[in-house]
Amino acid sequence: MDFAFDARTEELRARLLAFMDEFVYPAEQVAHEQRARLASPWENPPVVEELKAEARRQGLWNLFLPDAEHGAGLTNLQYAPLAEITGRSPQLAPTATNCAAPDTGNMEVLAQFGDERQKKQWLQPLLAGEIRSAFAMTEPEVASSDATNITTHIERDGDEYVITGRKWYISGAMHPDCAVFIVMGKTDPDGADIRRQQSMVLVPRDTPGVTVKRAMQVFGYEDHYHGGHAEVVFDHARVPVANLIGEEGGGFAIAQARLGPGRIHHCMRLIGMAERAIELMCRRAVSRTAFGKALAQQGVVQNWIADARVQIEQLRLLVLKTAWLMDTVGNRGAHTEIQAIKIATPRAVVAILDRAIQLYGAGGVSQDFPLAELYAGARTLMLADGPDEVHQRSLARRELKKYL
Repeated sequence: MDFAFDARTEELRARLLAFMDEFVYPAEQVAHEQRARLASPWENPPVVEELKAEARRQGLWNLFLPDAEHGAGLTNLQYAPLAEITGRSPQLAPTATNCAAPDTGNMEVLAQFGDERQKKQWLQPLLAGEIRSAFAMTEPEVASSDATNITTHIERDGDEYVITGRKWYISGAMHPDCAVFIVMGKTDPDGADIRRQQSMVLVPRDTPGVTVKRAMQVFGYEDHYHGGHAEVVFDHARVPVANLIGEEGGGFAIAQARLGPGRIHHCMRLIGMAERAIELMCRRAVSRTAFGKALAQQGVVQNWIADARVQIEQLRLLVLKTAWLMDTVGNRGAHTEIQAIKIATPRAVVAILDRAIQLYGAGGVSQDFPLAELYAGARTLMLADGPDEVHQRSLARRELKKYL
């Protein structure tokens, strides 16, 4: 593996870093102030739309999608350092570049499994940033870490599917531009193969029977920038059979295909969040005095900063290796590494952010600095896309299998 970035990656890195410095970081406080004056907390502040227009003008748009027909055509290895940069401002930069979850995963699903009609109706507007979307899989009544537990019914009735179920923590569903849900449910609940019982269908948000019931908070945060997390009820909602993605019984496989890139994208951005935390720690340490000397001279603070740098360098190498493997041997060949980064990265970044918060004292848990919101996002990723324990279980089984 060559550790040097290729010429295209270096060129995009330079442009993206300049975009962050010139437009994104100055917009953070502006967005916060504008949001306080909006009629709906879920609307994009005007500055976000300005950032999107500027990113598109500069060609910093849809960088995540490896399909050159629809996206930038970058490999995972090329995209990794770019996602890291956007992770330094996770509230603004991913949205500004049209690289924010859950839209990224939904666009990947439509690009890979959608038919031409579905691509025209939903993928094209998503790629253009004209609409948003949500992925409805998690349910409050079952342990959704095991996707075979999903209880939402998708029953065929002539030329329509009837969807009945309750979902929650459906990211993006509160955004006023959210136009469509990708819903995972069971079309064959009594099927012999428990991984062939599930299917995915496209459900427009304005479908009768679809109710966005309430916003779900995360540590008290609404996650306005990514469209929030909602509880959604599907009460005999009807959609055409043509809204099926792929084939009946293919939902579990599609979910696995979707979650692989999603997991590594989260880890890429998490490294950027950790870099932002180190920068904030260092700025605080050299500017504050306690007990007669700068915090930067305190041994415990030096240890925190040193340990954080070591952890970030380790994680970055593992993430880059995983990206390289996904490009060269595919997601299945990189399965161990994908699980390893999903376990290691959120855990380490949460610890780094926790120390940064401690260094800022009361300010660290306040709204005056980004650390508390970054912490909430990083801690959530120990649950999202599969809890750590699920990945540990699978990874351990794979290791043990070598000795059985």
